[in-house]
Amino acid sequence: MTAVADFSTKLELALKALSMSRGRLAADLGVDKSLVGRWASGAVNPSDHNLSNLTRLIAGKKPGFTMLDWDRDVSGLAAVFGVDAAVARSGTNGASHHQEGLPLPILAQARLTTERRGAAYEGFWRTTRPSILMPGQFFHDYGMIRKGPDGLLGVKVGGAGGLMFEGWLFPAEGQLFGLLFDSLGLTPIFLVLNGVPLPRASTIDGLVMAAALNAARTPSAYPIIFERIGELSGDKAKDDGECDALLARDPRATEETAPKDVRDHLIRDIGPEAAKKGGDLFLLSSAVSTFSRGATLGGQLTG
Repeated sequence: MTAVADFSTKLELALKALSMSRGRLAADLGVDKSLVGRWASGAVNPSDHNLSNLTRLIAGKKPGFTMLDWDRDVSGLAAVFGVDAAVARSGTNGASHHQEGLPLPILAQARLTTERRGAAYEGFWRTTRPSILMPGQFFHDYGMIRKGPDGLLGVKVGGAGGLMFEGWLFPAEGQLFGLLFDSLGLTPIFLVLNGVPLPRASTIDGLVMAAALNAARTPSAYPIIFERIGELSGDKAKDDGECDALLARDPRATEETAPKDVRDHLIRDIGPEAAKKGGDLFLLSSAVSTFSRGATLGGQLTG
């Protein structure tokens, strides 16, 4: 596979310069929109076959464009299209784009807390969550939590189905507040997770607030569990490669990967009748029923 440096930025520049949407590009290339979303997010680079088809498509709209143009730096590619290179930086996808522009007072505090506690959450993770569209079914997302050069905890998780979620986790008051975007429509997804006080988190749980992937995009809330499945090596390229391999895993959960206690935690009886029996009236992620666990670095103390 041909490796194109900074391909996601270059693709966004080309789309903006040609006034093309990702959906239009996917249709013209005959590929799934989720694949174009993964190219644009930087999760994967296109195969040689798809890059060749993409180049021919662009050449039809920008005569003279060739495969060699992908080897230009961003400024050089912008010059080919006759646009300002800054146009490539105006996108919103990906955890590296314009978080400084968000009017969030939490960012400064999140950086300070991440500096102190972020290492507890860095690593490779697997989520388990119930399906809103398919009741009784459970799915995993695989990926990575890693502190970025912006001082924030970046998150990238997904599965072989092509849907990926990318964004940030903000530690505050012992909890983690997440803002992620899906790769298809860049729809915001919010997380509130129970943090851990120990130096290394092994499991964290909480709630997801998002629009369901049904025709009505129904606002929904449901529990989720994150389980640590590996450690970062500290080598960025190596860890990126491991993350890409995780993103290719089958997202479907089995009885082995999602045992009964996990399923019972994710599917709970709530509402007036449950409350009469001593249960919860609302969907909560309380400290009493949390799955969140941590350990000391040597593993002597867990809890």
